[in-house]
Amino acid sequence: MFLENKELDKHVPIPLYFQLKELIVEEIKSGLYPVDSLIPTEKELSEQFDISRTTVRQAITELVQEGWLYRIKSKGTFIARQKIKQDFLQRLETFREQMKRIGLEPSTEVLDFKVAKASYEVAENLRIEEGEQVIYLFRRRFGDGEPVVTVETYLPYDKCAFIKDQDFEKVSLYDVLSAREETRIFSAKRLVEAVEANNSDVQYLHVRKGSPIQLVHTVSVNKADAALEYSIARYRGDASSFQLYVYVDPT
Repeated sequence: MFLENKELDKHVPIPLYFQLKELIVEEIKSGLYPVDSLIPTEKELSEQFDISRTTVRQAITELVQEGWLYRIKSKGTFIARQKIKQDFLQRLETFREQMKRIGLEPSTEVLDFKVAKASYEVAENLRIEEGEQVIYLFRRRFGDGEPVVTVETYLPYDKCAFIKDQDFEKVSLYDVLSAREETRIFSAKRLVEAVEANNSDVQYLHVRKGSPIQLVHTVSVNKADAALEYSIARYRGDASSFQLYVYVDPT
């Protein structure tokens, strides 16, 4: 039973709605209730804890806003899939390092890996001529077995041909590139925008068409400012959120 043997302390100066929120979050974090589980109604929680429905409603509303729960009209309130908090916008690290750091087991599936000709968009971002040879790497990446993101990566063939024999289901692209000074990634510029899921996202990310996707374009360069990588990543909006830290100059 959801929140079984849980109680609110009505003798402390902590608001009851906040105590209820904390209990629900603890219950979700326990992992006893799978994603999409239906939780008790406002009326049932009100009776269980002997508090007003207004108090329950405030707790539930805030948990929905914070992403712990979601509502479906006429059906009830359900446990939401918890988003992976991505802060890679401010870090240069591999996907494997990123997932390990937040406690998830990473894995990768290579969907395509070939030599291709650069389109206008790819050529512009890699600072090469349209039609020049590039290496194309298309991967689907997972956290604890759940698809998180698909990534299409383009690299200039003349600089990166040595990576062709690598198994990118087992090794990291950035680690392979770092083996040579001239292909070691030094910095990256990223552009993030929100788009709707297309047919490819439905197939590879297991989302509904039209659901939110976080689209990230990345251009990475080496120490000499030569473009080495142009990537287009499509993150599941229901499974990822992005964190940015803003620091204020005290001077």
